Amino acid sequence: MPCPLCDTDAPLNDTTVTGGPTGRVAICATCAEQLDAPQADHFRALSSTMWSEDPAVQVLAYRILKKLDTDWARDALDMLYLDEDTLAWAQDVPADTGHRDANGVPLAVGDNVVLIKDLPVKGANFTAKRGTPVRGISLVMDNPEHIEGRVEGQRIVILTQFVKKK
Repeated sequence: MPCPLCDTDAPLNDTTVTGGPTGRVAICATCAEQLDAPQADHFRALSSTMWSEDPAVQVLAYRILKKLDTDWARDALDMLYLDEDTLAWAQDVPADTGHRDANGVPLAVGDNVVLIKDLPVKGANFTAKRGTPVRGISLVMDNPEHIEGRVEGQRIVILTQFVKKK
């Protein structure tokens, strides 16, 4: 089966498309490697594959065309039509807040994490045990080393070095 972005026959791998409802699409390894820094020659087929009916493919095509600085990419982007919801998804590229778990994985609002160390909670007279899940975290915007989450019914501040993303 050809890659839905570059139209080459290659093994396909599931790739997450951030910010939207149907966040997975199967693309080739070359496309996956070049999502952040696309090379124009590889993505020449986008002028035809951008018309896919799969919204996740449309979102990736939009984001790649925005990053490419070539005349043909700008022309293709001008022709690309996305409905309102898909366009909002395509433009919703999460900014890196600097919040990272103990393994260096970026954290975002609403992520689920697990404690990797027993943590005594000051003022609450309990210890949050290693392995405790913390669902739907919030980020402390002025400090990338802190997140907030609910443990045993208490809202607490947790250091990012003591959590790993699920």
